[in-house]
Amino acid sequence: MHHRCAARTSNDFRMTPMTNNEPGLAHASAPIRIGVLYSRTGVTSAAEITQLQATVLAVDEINRAGGVSGREIELVCLDPQCVPRRYAELAEQLILEHRVKIIAGCYMSSTRKAVIPIVERHNALLFYATPYEGFEYSRNVIYTGAAPNQNTLPLAGFMLSQFGSRVSMIGSDYVCPYESNRVMSDLILERGGEKVDETYLALDAPWQSYLDAAQRIKQRAPDFIFSTVVGEGIQHLYRAFAHVGLDPYRMPIASHMTSEAEIAVMGSDLAEGHITSAAYFQSIGTAANLAAVRRYQARFGSDQPANMCWEAAYFQMHLLADAIRRVGSDDPTLLLRVLPGLEYDAPQGRIRIDEHNNHTYLHPLIGRVNASGQFDIIGRAPGRVKADPYVVSHTTPAWTAAAHPEFARSGGVR
Repeated sequence: MHHRCAARTSNDFRMTPMTNNEPGLAHASAPIRIGVLYSRTGVTSAAEITQLQATVLAVDEINRAGGVSGREIELVCLDPQCVPRRYAELAEQLILEHRVKIIAGCYMSSTRKAVIPIVERHNALLFYATPYEGFEYSRNVIYTGAAPNQNTLPLAGFMLSQFGSRVSMIGSDYVCPYESNRVMSDLILERGGEKVDETYLALDAPWQSYLDAAQRIKQRAPDFIFSTVVGEGIQHLYRAFAHVGLDPYRMPIASHMTSEAEIAVMGSDLAEGHITSAAYFQSIGTAANLAAVRRYQARFGSDQPANMCWEAAYFQMHLLADAIRRVGSDDPTLLLRVLPGLEYDAPQGRIRIDEHNNHTYLHPLIGRVNASGQFDIIGRAPGRVKADPYVVSHTTPAWTAAAHPEFARSGGVR
């Protein structure tokens, strides 16, 4: 089954199933309505569009298979335009006007923090599919993106082992970069390293600001740059890095936010050689992932990138459908009885919602961008990793200390 997008305003459209006579479709009572808050315009829209499309793909698959106990899922999608205040306003609108009980959405932590009081007040449920800084728990949120011990700690362990301990930090000026850099700073200093400098730029900072930062970084000559820049700033940073002549095989940018979506925008020539830590890369070679990517690109276009946020947005909808099927309701109180402990065979591997913190067991990876704009996997956790959102342990994973053979094949350190 395909979905028809019936636009009501430029920022408000509803994903509704097309009626036809295909076998296996749900022909039952009122659909299960789910709100969606991913921006299609604004500074982080490149990543959020992948999350929106992943959500639609998963719902397509669920509805094609007969829906949830005979009921189809209907998505009510609003565009917050990357403005935190709009996320809060539209979350309230979804709950009060559209009568949804479940929302999938938010990207930046500032947007999630704007929505959490709304879902808590109305006892609704937010599914959050973006890596974030940790140090948070809400009973009304299911966190399917990576926590710090699933991306920042592996990245620190790998970079400090392979490149050195003099580090420059650059981030976007909002909560997640500050918290992520605080964790990275602790890890560096505990290991006798040096934080060379730390810079924050506005989300809408111009190219010249990034060029100035890149020139300062070049003068200070760190071993690597830890970037928590998000959105449109990512392409400015990588372009500035190349413009001042820095070599990613000697002094790479290491990030847990730069993904295939941003690389598709900036071009692989600017990204090649740089490093990202994530729980998912499009290049994962398993049959399950290859099939999921084929379905996605058949639905939305062969040039559409799959990334860490896409994958989390995709599998969380299948988890949600399973939970609704088990309790026979979309009531958040009932769903929260079964979601903790629930497992699903996601494109990255089998994942699990933690019973103690509403976060997700994930499979951490480290990748280096290759000439095609995909990631060569140069480090891999031996199994899925329990989320530690409060970073109780500062121990970097043992697997990050020894270079994966693919690291040497990808160029190593020159």
